[in-house]
Amino acid sequence: MLNFVIFGAPGSGKGTYSAKLKEIFQLEHISTGDVLRGEIRKGSDLGIVAKSYIDKGQLIPDELMIGILANVYDNLPAGSNGVILDGFPRTITQAEALAKMFDERNEKLTAVIDLEVSQDILLARLLRRAKLEGRADDNEETIKKRFEVYHTQTKPLADYFKEMGVLKSFYYTDELGPEGMVREIAEYIKSL
Repeated sequence: MLNFVIFGAPGSGKGTYSAKLKEIFQLEHISTGDVLRGEIRKGSDLGIVAKSYIDKGQLIPDELMIGILANVYDNLPAGSNGVILDGFPRTITQAEALAKMFDERNEKLTAVIDLEVSQDILLARLLRRAKLEGRADDNEETIKKRFEVYHTQTKPLADYFKEMGVLKSFYYTDELGPEGMVREIAEYIKSL
C-alpha cells in the first residue's frame, strides 16, 4: 500500500492536492480537519472538545488525534491502494505513534509530501477561504496563531521525516501554479 502524509502550513493546499492525488492513485484521503469539523457539526462529545481547541488556534491533544486516526484507518474500504493523511501528524509524538500504528498493521509510511508556500500567499488563501466557506477558524487572529503553532510545533517534523528518509519538499510558485504542483508530486510518487 502507498501511505503518504501531506505536510504544510495552514492554507498550503493539503486538501486540494490530496483530492487530486486521491483521484490519480485511487487512494483514500483522511483529513483530520474534516473529521473534526464533521464531529463539531454533529455536536458530538468529540466535536465539543475539538471545537474548544480549534477556536483558540490550538492543536487537539495527541492521544485524542491518534485514537481518531486509528479508528478511521482501520475502517478504510477493502481494496484501498493506500492513504493520504492530511493534517496528521502535527507533532513528533504523533509521528512516532503513526509509525507504531503502521508497524502494528505491517504497513509503512511511503513518503511525506512537504508543501512549501510563502506566508503572504498562505494568509491571502486562508482569508479568501474564510469568506467563501464561512470557516470560523479562518479569521486573521486565529490564522496568525495557527501559523505560530505550525512553526513551533509542526514544522520541526520536517527534520524528523528527513532523518527517516521519507521527506520530499515541493515549492509553490505562481508560475508553477496548483496544476504544476500536482504534476510534480504525481511524478515523484510514480518514481517510488
